[in-house]
Amino acid sequence: MGFLHPHRADVPESPKPLPGFEHVKRYWDPSRHMHVAKLLPGEYYISLRGEMITTVLGSCISACIRDRKLGIGGMNHFMLPDSAHLDDWGGSSSSARYGSYAMEKLINEILKAGGRRENLEVKAFGGGRIVSSMTDVGRKNIAFLHKFLQIEELKLIAEDLGSLYPRKVNYYPDSGRAQVKKLRSIHNDTIVQRESQYMDELVETPVQGNIELF
Repeated sequence: MGFLHPHRADVPESPKPLPGFEHVKRYWDPSRHMHVAKLLPGEYYISLRGEMITTVLGSCISACIRDRKLGIGGMNHFMLPDSAHLDDWGGSSSSARYGSYAMEKLINEILKAGGRRENLEVKAFGGGRIVSSMTDVGRKNIAFLHKFLQIEELKLIAEDLGSLYPRKVNYYPDSGRAQVKKLRSIHNDTIVQRESQYMDELVETPVQGNIELF
């Protein structure tokens, strides 16, 4: 006798992702009664309606940005390569180009989807020093983010950055609500391995070109 599968007629059809975001993992969360997009390091996602975006951060940063009037918004998950410095941020720093790319891609996609730059609001999370023996990449990520937002004159309305803990972040672009859960250090191994692999990929694959903000 085979196993009976649960009846799924009550699961609504998943909102169609915007072009270019089909690769992002999405699933139905029955406890929240909504579809969820789950980000890995280096990914970003834009939602127009009715979805939650989630990720787990160690040293990486996630910026959650939305048009506060239209509810169009998204999240990224990025890190600066460990080898460069932020002292010459503003175009010549190869390290900062990675952060600029991640931020500008997210912002431009929101604007392409109908958002307006003057309505954008930002919440920021991550940048923890989860392994004390490692270079404090998280601190560099935080410094970059603050500088970028200052230069681009974007409004940071909330942040939970730094400290020693990894974080799980849930973001609801419709309302702008964000939930942050500090994770126990015993779970750090998976996060460290994932971010170390991402760091290796950043070093091996340079950013191609520059992106101009609308």
